[in-house]
Amino acid sequence: MPRVRHKSLDCSPGCPVEGVLALIGGKWKGVILYHLLEGTLRFNELRRRLPNVTQRMLTNQLRELEADGLVIRKVYAEVPPRVEYSLSPLGGSLYPVIMALKDWGDAHFEHLPTRQTAARREEAMPA
Repeated sequence: MPRVRHKSLDCSPGCPVEGVLALIGGKWKGVILYHLLEGTLRFNELRRRLPNVTQRMLTNQLRELEADGLVIRKVYAEVPPRVEYSLSPLGGSLYPVIMALKDWGDAHFEHLPTRQTAARREEAMPA
């Protein structure tokens, strides 16, 4: 059983959703999981697919996903070291969730305001 970093997932109604979002939420975790749905990837392959993420952030997000049991990290004893990431069975079980998010985004993303648009609207609102 994977080590869970989060205190508890059993709390008030709706908490399972909060727990799942805590596991896969954030700017990069969902995107990392999405790319790993295609199969095993090396660290630099993930970096190329996520050009806006820093190396440090990608490393941290992968470590958290591994600690939560969603990603498997395999290190090969080579010089230079080769590290590959793949979804664990638990991570793979997120397939329908991640694809539902993608499908929703494909259907609605163009209609959603960007963060910049929302910020401009707030600035323009009278106090």
